[in-house]
Amino acid sequence: MAASLSLVITLARLLLHPSQELSRADTLSLAVIIIAYVSTVVVGLRLRKGQGGFGDAWVQVVGDVAIATGLVFLSGGADSPLTFLYSLAVIGASVVLDRRGALWAAAASALCFGALVMGPRLLGTVPGGLMPSSRVLFVLGSNSLALGLIAALAGYLSRQLSATGGALSAREADLRRLGRLQQQILSSMPSGLVTCDAERRITYVNPAGCAILQVEAAHVVGTEVEALLPSVSGLAPRSPRSELVVGKGPKRRILGLSVTPLEGEPGALLMVFQDLTQLRRMEDDLKRADRLASLGALSAQLAHELRNPLASMRGSAQLLAQDARDGVSQKLTNILMREADRLARLVEDFLRFARPPVPVLQTVQLASLVTETVDMLRVDPLARDVRVEVTTPVAVSVSVDPDQLRQVLINLVRNGFQAAGPQGHVKVTLTRGENEAKIHIWDSGGGITEEMMGHLFEPFFTTRDGGTGLGLSTAHSIIRAHGGSIQVRSNRDEGTEFMVGLPL
Repeated sequence: MAASLSLVITLARLLLHPSQELSRADTLSLAVIIIAYVSTVVVGLRLRKGQGGFGDAWVQVVGDVAIATGLVFLSGGADSPLTFLYSLAVIGASVVLDRRGALWAAAASALCFGALVMGPRLLGTVPGGLMPSSRVLFVLGSNSLALGLIAALAGYLSRQLSATGGALSAREADLRRLGRLQQQILSSMPSGLVTCDAERRITYVNPAGCAILQVEAAHVVGTEVEALLPSVSGLAPRSPRSELVVGKGPKRRILGLSVTPLEGEPGALLMVFQDLTQLRRMEDDLKRADRLASLGALSAQLAHELRNPLASMRGSAQLLAQDARDGVSQKLTNILMREADRLARLVEDFLRFARPPVPVLQTVQLASLVTETVDMLRVDPLARDVRVEVTTPVAVSVSVDPDQLRQVLINLVRNGFQAAGPQGHVKVTLTRGENEAKIHIWDSGGGITEEMMGHLFEPFFTTRDGGTGLGLSTAHSIIRAHGGSIQVRSNRDEGTEFMVGLPL
């Protein structure tokens, strides 16, 4: 800054007297200014590259004092208007070397200025009457005192500035650390978190919330909160615990949600939620298992009580048929035997549902079993005009009872044929997860409603004429006996899919 000011003064003087040629003093002044610029650029480049150190600071201070001395000497010595440059050198020293450096720079500046004032008098180059001795002492004393005071004050201010800057840097570091910690906490939360402003527009969604709701934060921030969490406004401004159903079809989720006002933002809301879909499904499975166990016990007892009377009735009907003397009696006894046989098969189905035989486990190639079963069912009358597709891209060996698993596949695939109907589509796919193999049976029908879902695996529940309602319940019992799971999802637009999971 001092060099720039000196350059401005020199150029102004030259512009005011353009006819004069450059004097030796002006030439030296410009040379000193150029040297100041060059040294500043060199030191700046070293600092930028991280090579600057304590020595560079001293070089810079010594250079500032030398440049100030040169400019003062060239501009008139004791009567120079540029003596303030020493003050700038002292202030610069206080910035780069603290208070001690400022005092050393003040002492050096006072000595250099004293040399400029006393040197010509001692050498006899200045007439003795030009400046009285008292004035010389006054000039030297006042400049030395001013430089000392400037050094003390600049050193104090530099130390205060350094302390304040250190405290500010520490606070900024703490703030950054707290910001990172807050972001880590929000990113690591297993629960979803959504905030919205007073206009009910979303301002933030954490990663867990995006994963639960299957959305991207960039796409939902700024949109209406009702579009993401329907009916949540009815729970505002405070709801400690509620359940909310969002999405449809595969994206349907049951959320356990709490709503509280967001502190510091009038009208803003904070919503924290968890995905309860799997928990509710497990609860439904447990309730269904309890109902099935009760119905199974009842069915077993009922079947046991019916078998003996049915056997006696059929035996009596056979005897009557042998003694029948006319066609009417023969016809009636045949009807009686046929219906007794139908009841006996129904009783057997009850017993199979109530007490499924213990699986005889064998290691089988699941892809082969699935392919063979579906190929066998292609000739089923229900499969007429239905497009059947089998995809088994992975080779999976599982320990199952092949006959029981084949019965499960037959029930599910035939149900798919019936649901898809003529010109429909049924697809069977085999996939492999970390701990289980999955068989997906999909049909294009999609006729299972939400009301049906809760009763789908209950015995005697059927949606077709002539059905006993024991096919899916039997399949459910067999899969549970294998330690697996069976799930279903259905949508009119996306079809129905049964997922059978078998442990590996």
